[in-house]
Amino acid sequence: MEQRINYSKIGLKAIKGLQELDNYVESSGLEKSLIELIRLRTSQINSCKYCEGLHSEEAMQSGETRERLENLSSWRQKDIYSEREKIALAWTEALTLIAQNEISDEFYEEVRGYFDEQEHITLTIAINGINSWNRLAISFRTPAKVKQQF
Repeated sequence: MEQRINYSKIGLKAIKGLQELDNYVESSGLEKSLIELIRLRTSQINSCKYCEGLHSEEAMQSGETRERLENLSSWRQKDIYSEREKIALAWTEALTLIAQNEISDEFYEEVRGYFDEQEHITLTIAINGINSWNRLAISFRTPAKVKQQF
């Protein structure tokens, strides 16, 4: 399939806004490996092949193991993820599929047990950011083998 629109050139102003969100997340102090797990898991849920490839590569560069990346979609059944990572992945799935999930007070408090208020906001912004990128790449058919230059 051919890419419909090169949004990194046509929508440059909007793309720069999304990039600012990413820059905020990157400089927030959240672990780089956690950020990449969030981005990869969101991309898996959304079936964004471009972002899956990109964030698998970036996760490997940040020190992730192939085993953890290959088992990410079944993280609940694996003991290779920390409790902090598991709650972040649960939050990721809940927000990515928000129409199918209730964000209960109990769940919110569970997340707060692992992330302070600032981290919780950053985690949520990271999830929202990658969902936006996924929707751009999917709707404009960004080929999995093409990397956008931002």
